[in-house]
Amino acid sequence: MNEDTINLLKECNAGCKMGTNSMEQVKPFIENERLKSIIDEYNDKHIKIGDECHQMLNVYHEEEKDPQISAKAFSWISTEMKLMMNHDTHEIADIMIDGCNMGIKSVSEYINKYKTASIESVDLAKKLVKTEQEFMNELLGYL
Repeated sequence: MNEDTINLLKECNAGCKMGTNSMEQVKPFIENERLKSIIDEYNDKHIKIGDECHQMLNVYHEEEKDPQISAKAFSWISTEMKLMMNHDTHEIADIMIDGCNMGIKSVSEYINKYKTASIESVDLAKKLVKTEQEFMNELLGYL
């Protein structure tokens, strides 16, 4: 296992945690049952991908990575502020879409940065990007 593989898996794992944290944060504000169902579905998908990252890291006796505290705090605070001012379906979808965009961008950058990462880790990162894209596409109908 090379360092690029480990780093890519850690970043994907941290990204999954950021995504699930955000989804859990907005859930109490969701009034639209269909939107709640979509967010629950993609929360489960992020948890499963995060678990796959964790399992692959365990094979190489590596620790998983938590999101940076500053990024996590900023995300939580900005989401709370937005939801306090307006927590309608449109706003929740907008917040989630912003998160998807950040996830797609950052994971794609890591795929390009860690050029010697294993095929399995790159495939898992691409699966995460695809999941983010699909999630975003589902959310666009709520804007």
